[in-house]
Amino acid sequence: MTEQELLIQFQTLGMGEQKAKETLKNANVTKNLQMALAEVKNLPLGEGVGMLLYHMASKIKPQLASDLPLLTRYIVERKLDTTLRVDAALEYLMKNIQKKGVAINIQEFEEACGVGVVVTPEEIERVVQEQVKLFKDVLLEQRYHFNAFKIMQEVRGQLKWADAKSVKAAIDVEIFDLLGPKTDEDLKPPSKTEKKKDKPTTNGNNVNVSQLTNASAESTDGANTIAELMQKKVHFHAPGENYKTDGYVITEHTERLLKEHLKQTGGRVQTRFPPEPNGILHIGHAKAININFGYAASKDGVCYLRYDDTNPEKEEEKFFVGILDMVEWLGYKPYKITHSSDNFQQLYEWALVLIRKGLAYVCHQGADEMKGFNPKPSPWRERPIEESLQLFEDMKNGKIDEGAATLRLKLTLEEGKVDPVAYRIKFIPHHRTGNDWCIYPTYDYTHCLCDSIENITHSLCTKEFQSRRSSYYWLCNALDIYCPVQWEYGRLNMNYALVSKRKIAKLITSGIVSDWDDPRLFTLTALRRRGFPAEAINNFCAQMGVTGAQISVDPGMLEAAVRDVLNISAPRRLVVLEPLKITLTNFPHDKPIELEVPNFPQNPELGSHRIILDRIIYIEQGDFKLEPEKGYRRLAINQTVGLRHAGLVISVNEVIRNPQTGGVLELICECASAEKAEKPKAFIQWVSQPVKFEVRLYDLLFRHKNPEDTNEVPGGFLSDINPNSLTILEAYADRALSNVKVYDKFQFERIGFFSVDPDSSKDYVVFNRTVGLKEDAGKK
Repeated sequence: MTEQELLIQFQTLGMGEQKAKETLKNANVTKNLQMALAEVKNLPLGEGVGMLLYHMASKIKPQLASDLPLLTRYIVERKLDTTLRVDAALEYLMKNIQKKGVAINIQEFEEACGVGVVVTPEEIERVVQEQVKLFKDVLLEQRYHFNAFKIMQEVRGQLKWADAKSVKAAIDVEIFDLLGPKTDEDLKPPSKTEKKKDKPTTNGNNVNVSQLTNASAESTDGANTIAELMQKKVHFHAPGENYKTDGYVITEHTERLLKEHLKQTGGRVQTRFPPEPNGILHIGHAKAININFGYAASKDGVCYLRYDDTNPEKEEEKFFVGILDMVEWLGYKPYKITHSSDNFQQLYEWALVLIRKGLAYVCHQGADEMKGFNPKPSPWRERPIEESLQLFEDMKNGKIDEGAATLRLKLTLEEGKVDPVAYRIKFIPHHRTGNDWCIYPTYDYTHCLCDSIENITHSLCTKEFQSRRSSYYWLCNALDIYCPVQWEYGRLNMNYALVSKRKIAKLITSGIVSDWDDPRLFTLTALRRRGFPAEAINNFCAQMGVTGAQISVDPGMLEAAVRDVLNISAPRRLVVLEPLKITLTNFPHDKPIELEVPNFPQNPELGSHRIILDRIIYIEQGDFKLEPEKGYRRLAINQTVGLRHAGLVISVNEVIRNPQTGGVLELICECASAEKAEKPKAFIQWVSQPVKFEVRLYDLLFRHKNPEDTNEVPGGFLSDINPNSLTILEAYADRALSNVKVYDKFQFERIGFFSVDPDSSKDYVVFNRTVGLKEDAGKK
């Protein structure tokens, strides 16, 4: 079956095109899925069955290959209808690996997998209510700072086969019924004292939850901060104990090399963040930065920033500078800044060693011949060692044309790729080494060897590099050098976004976005420009955890982390985005007055600023309606409204309209003291003697969750642009916003959080809307 045919088959299971392509790279999963599809033949698959088959194919061990038909049949017949049941089936089979000719005990198997067990919504609601009642006292004390996973764990203990989403929804409803909406205090991070209070009481009797607390801590991989995540949720090997890690290859030299390694490092944890300097970092890189630097910091270790500069074709100075800038913006300082090119000579000498050992050879297959699912073997694989040495020397000395030869390693990767390329010819000057080299090492060859040179203890990388782990260990052991341990974690993807450098460049050249830092993108420079605090990005990465699963999240989750930080750090200001003029006929003062307004109304001790109150004020156009609907609470012909911080309540006497359009131009109003007037239904923001500035309101750039999926977006990502992703307004603000600096952040009361854009000047200020005050329902 061709690669294209497999791609089409995988997509019929419910995968997007990108997911299907990634699956094809994994030889084991591809093989298992082919076997499952052969069992299914042309049977129609119910909703979700395809992805359950994929889940089974990605989890099943080689020892259970003979059980794959059974598992496939149970999934197709909807007897194993959740990933929980599939995992339980795999676990049962592993514990009861059958001897040849001995049948599986089907009754026992089905009981272990919960086949036929139905947990009703009523059962879930009843058990959740019981647990919330048990935790009532501690919930009332800690409110939304309470770790609700404790309740989740207890409910799942009683209702093993209950749907997790239904349980979570029931818990949320019961907690909301008990506590009501979140207050400003609930939105603040919990204090250390609150974190220690996790023993609930009921009717004065202590409930022992020590085991429950431990279990819940393990059940969620996320944490509130990177420090908490690394200290409590991540359990890697200790330096020098590499051999205790699953899959680590031990040789006769391992013990000696580890002793030498420990002598050089002093037993210190050493990690590295190794980006390619050919583009701008994005939100996925933020996770990598936090994991590498965060883990080293949690163990009093060090983290290198190593530029993987092995492809001079695409490397530019601005990318080197931009990467360091973003690392430091997130709050990290590299122990040392290094480059793969620092080691070009050593890497070349090691290549000679591999050729002499018969482990590498010069090949003349072209790039097209080596592509595809199952390329033909190289006819030069067994060429004489001396011939390969001479040809490699010729490659180095520029005697062979670009593309006419490569150096390949004699090994097969997990994904089935045979003999990966170690060196290729490029007649391009290098950013740092100039014209010294015309052969450049590949990532597969360079990465592990540079890790060894720098005595890296933990080579932390995303899950797609798991298929390179065998080559990583193979290369180090083939050269008899120290071998670090590779640990993989799930990649972080953002829905409604693109992170591909090539595709972002296309957006820029097409004029859809302005540059790499356009606030509608999810590059780190764009997020900084939009006003996202570095602390919020780090906390968001901590919440994602360090699981092996690939994570795709909606922007709303990142925005929630941003709100948590800005809610306690961004001072409040009065701003009107779409001004409507109001004249107060009975203004109670003979001249404009100054009012003292707190920066944080809930915490007046955090300072204040002064604003002007005059006879003419401006309110939001949307805060007045000629014909209000039922439940409308703001200003109307027969309805008053309060002015925030002014101590006044206003009512409408006259409406001045545009004679051509009929639109409202101005309101003539009366005002009364808020202490003497009847309490209004709402208080609104206003400005007087305002300063004017530009406001840019941003929305999602793409209309679909995965703009790269041609099934979802047949016309490609350029056809999926949201035409309303940017709105520009001229706004009015109080004069307290006259003196601001780039990246200053504020909450515009009743509107959202905003940040000063770098386009601003002394005479012209631009604000970007960072996030609204609450999540847009359309982004959930």
